[in-house]
Amino acid sequence: MATETLTLGKALNTGLRRALENDPKVVIMGEDVGKLGGVFRITDGLQKDFGDQRVIDTPLAESGIIGTAVGLAIRGFRPVCEIQFDGFVYPAYDQIVSQVAKMHYRSQGKVRIPMVIRIPFGGGIGAVEHHSESPEAYFAHTAGLKVVSCANPQDAYVMIQQAIASDDPIVFLEPKRRYWEKGPVDLEAPIADAYPLHSARVVRPGTDATVLAYGPMVRTALDAATAAAEDGRELEVIDLRTLSPLDLTAVYESVRRTGRCVVVHEAPGNLGLGSEIAARITEECFYSLESPVLRVTGFDTPYPAARVEEEYLPDLDRVLDAVDRTFGW
Repeated sequence: MATETLTLGKALNTGLRRALENDPKVVIMGEDVGKLGGVFRITDGLQKDFGDQRVIDTPLAESGIIGTAVGLAIRGFRPVCEIQFDGFVYPAYDQIVSQVAKMHYRSQGKVRIPMVIRIPFGGGIGAVEHHSESPEAYFAHTAGLKVVSCANPQDAYVMIQQAIASDDPIVFLEPKRRYWEKGPVDLEAPIADAYPLHSARVVRPGTDATVLAYGPMVRTALDAATAAAEDGRELEVIDLRTLSPLDLTAVYESVRRTGRCVVVHEAPGNLGLGSEIAARITEECFYSLESPVLRVTGFDTPYPAARVEEEYLPDLDRVLDAVDRTFGW
């Protein structure tokens, strides 16, 4: 087994490289993805090795990037679009919800749109306005799209290849504040045998309360579980991984054991993913719950200036406070 220690960003780069090697129909397109290698260097070196017909620097026009990719997908290609920052996706929103999400249904199943839209999302990097958004609920609410988010280098490497191989359009959310975090990556295990793309996973077992997170907040949840263990409280942490479709089988099983649940995400709480998850848990696990399902989220305001973003982002203390409150009922 060839296991290497890679950053999450390098794992994505390696996964994209494998996809380009394995399928000549895979093309990467976006702003500065070629010669520069992307603003976060996720596509570094790919244009040099695969040419500018497969790793394409586009104009600064997100709607044009997605619209062009729709045509390529219809013609049998597998385009991988990079949206440079989360807040830049909104000019492409019409194309995504009106064309990408609808084409398969509109054609009565005759047309597939096998494309991936990569979006670095979330805060925590001290960026300016429009560079720290969490737009996942917009896309998870849109029928016809699949939405996933990786949280560690191994998942980044595997999930990006699984998403590209899928015949469905997938919004692939990358936790930009975690790009530089390192972890082991198995580079030789067959992707066909990998953990399923649309499945949640228990990343830390526990018995006292269940903490659910995805993307950048998985690390925060794990840190909270480590801190809680020092006080004798064992938290079970589940990485949701897939936001649409949601996979809650492991969640229900966990909540029926622990009786308590906290959902964590950076996006604002109002109508966020946590609301839907809390509602489903309440429907399925009502008689097992010892307290309401609680949410720890960003606030219902525009994302703040960088100097105060740490006051906005959910952190270890806020997660632990919510866990404490679940024991107050």
